Amino acid sequence: MKELFINNIAWAQKVKRNDPAFFQRLSLQHAPEYLWIGCSDSRVPANEIIGLMPGELFVHRNVANLVVHDDLNCLSVIQYAITDLKVKHVIVCGHYGCGGITASVKNQKLGTLVDNWLLNVDNVQNLHRASIEKNNTQERIIDQLCELNVIEQVANVSKTSIVSDAWSQGQKVTIHGWIYSMTNGLLSDLDINVSSAEDLKIQYTQAIDRINDRFKLSPENE
Repeated sequence: MKELFINNIAWAQKVKRNDPAFFQRLSLQHAPEYLWIGCSDSRVPANEIIGLMPGELFVHRNVANLVVHDDLNCLSVIQYAITDLKVKHVIVCGHYGCGGITASVKNQKLGTLVDNWLLNVDNVQNLHRASIEKNNTQERIIDQLCELNVIEQVANVSKTSIVSDAWSQGQKVTIHGWIYSMTNGLLSDLDINVSSAEDLKIQYTQAIDRINDRFKLSPENE
């Protein structure tokens, strides 16, 4: 554990060398423009993969980047980010090879609490089962479900009373859906950027159709 404190000292010193006033400035204000809702996977560090420093990104993470309407933890984060911090963008970011998605597809048992949590992924899988089962490999099914899950969570964020109230009051906040690949370190935009309830009605179906159409293709033709 001492090594972690040594790492912390080295990091703080490096930051201060590059920007002597950084920590003083950071301590005096907290005004991020972005809320990141991502997976707990340690291989998907939010700030690092988009090149933002501390103070520039408000973060909530859980297994399989889910937004569940009775999850007070997630809802509290969303409310604080939108109502108090006035973030302009909410990014729901999944990743390929997600352990939670994989467990749902393979019907793996990970423990009572985790299994109950992943029932939310099972619901997404059941909703899109007809299109998912057209894939010819389990790996492609998992990848497709990773993308579809992001779209469903964007919809869930957009349907919260928190976001609806913000929109009705004229607050500008956009909900985005992205996915990350650990094999190359790159993000992909799933082309859903919701700034109103009307946007959601149009973009949700379009995003789902794009994903399903793309995964209908054979890997050689992608």
